[in-house]
Amino acid sequence: MDALLLQTPAQLPLHLKALRKRRGLTQAQVASRLGIKQARYAFIETHPETVSTKQLLDVFAALGVDILLRLRSDPKAAGSGGDW
Repeated sequence: MDALLLQTPAQLPLHLKALRKRRGLTQAQVASRLGIKQARYAFIETHPETVSTKQLLDVFAALGVDILLRLRSDPKAAGSGGDW
């Protein structure tokens, strides 16, 4: 698993769990890297919409994940979150 496509908020919990498992880490190990309790990390993993962008980026860093943002060739493609 070198890349995961994230297009909707509903995909994020599944991706976080998959990334953690791919690294062979337990929730407790990721929580330790973040300096939080396992129960808090479990909640973040299942409800990532509840944390700040900074905290979410910290989770990705703890999982050893880089974030790459890529423009779509068709800006009207599925998954647009509305007008900006």
